[in-house]
Amino acid sequence: MTHTRQDTFDVAVIGAGMAGMAAALFAAERGLSCIQIGNGGGILFASGLLDLMSIHPLAERRKWGFPFDALAALALEQPQHPLARIDATSVRTAFNAFVAALGKAGLPYAPLGKANSDVLTSIGTIKPTYGVPRSMIAGVKALAQRPPCLFVDFHGLREFSARQIVSTLGDSWPAARFQRLQFPGTEAVPELYAAHLARALENVETRARTIDLVKPLLGDAQAIGFPALLGLEHSVEVHAAFEAGLGLPVFEIPTMPTSVPGLRLLMALEAAVATRGVSRRHHSTVDSIVFDDETATIGLIDSPGGERVVARTVVLATGRFMGRGLVADRGHVSESIIGLPVHQPTSRNEWHQRDFLDPTGHAINRAGLLIDDSWRPLDAAGNPAWPHLFAVGSILAHQDWMRSKCGSGLAIATAWAAVRQITRQLYGDCDKAGEP
Repeated sequence: MTHTRQDTFDVAVIGAGMAGMAAALFAAERGLSCIQIGNGGGILFASGLLDLMSIHPLAERRKWGFPFDALAALALEQPQHPLARIDATSVRTAFNAFVAALGKAGLPYAPLGKANSDVLTSIGTIKPTYGVPRSMIAGVKALAQRPPCLFVDFHGLREFSARQIVSTLGDSWPAARFQRLQFPGTEAVPELYAAHLARALENVETRARTIDLVKPLLGDAQAIGFPALLGLEHSVEVHAAFEAGLGLPVFEIPTMPTSVPGLRLLMALEAAVATRGVSRRHHSTVDSIVFDDETATIGLIDSPGGERVVARTVVLATGRFMGRGLVADRGHVSESIIGLPVHQPTSRNEWHQRDFLDPTGHAINRAGLLIDDSWRPLDAAGNPAWPHLFAVGSILAHQDWMRSKCGSGLAIATAWAAVRQITRQLYGDCDKAGEP
């Protein structure tokens, strides 16, 4: 039997990656009734770092210390880029709101300033980023000052090597050293996983035993770097216990995906949207969407009774190829749910450069949906496909978020801009919550 919902939501968000989560969060904070459809598993691949913009233009590989300066240059040189269509004040507001919501959900970030921060990666390279979890911020200071520092890892943890970090840093950090330890209770376990260790460290006894293993190794160290596994739901408590027990600044280093920081981020976002009243169908996928003048009726599969959802507006936040928002056959890229036209190279031969590492990137990575000034995707004639349909995040055309290091910025800022347009469309110049 097929059931039809009697209530109508202000917003239906299709997708539960970073852009979908941000859109649902911002809609709920503006007082809009919202339902979110989709699984947020892609966030598990996140590092926990919130990139805004650090590389522009791609061909020159120019690195920017101040992301808003990079965005200003982008607006002048690539006005079709989604981030070039959003003013700096809105981007700041969106990031501040997003980070504040994460903090309330138990995942605090360092205060956002004007500059990017340099963060160590799991192989010892340096990554610029804008939003840094508080558990990693001592590493930013250590990287800038290069004091005597101890890097720690554990036997059997194959996704992280303190030795590799120290080797990669080489002469640039001569006072860095490493130590590999046996994690308590794993003597007979050949392979360890960060998520399991993070859960184990939420046990007070295991945490104390681990701290006791590290203490004799401190020497002249002025900071200590660990793989990012200091707790899951209680990571703030675990991190604080390590700093108190060792008497030194402790910082986490992002691990290879799937990662504990990604799991923390997913858990925090799920908690944030749930506490704000967002209805979620995280085990469902969209089978069909039927549009009429005022509402869209969304058919779900993998939902009891073949549920149908009615919404006044729809936000498409389905991502690119990994999220299956875009799909490709041997010669063409398609949008997977509605069949919207995709801006793409005219020939398959133009999808990729001959050199895989070409600094200009590959044209296929800039394929996506074209939008109007209100973030509504366009049909083949260049008109809004439906007046109340919006698109956000990496499904949008004219951006290469991975090479520009702007993935989180793209998701958060476009979600903010689209939800603002939705609020104006539904309720006029001011939103339901009273924000201008």
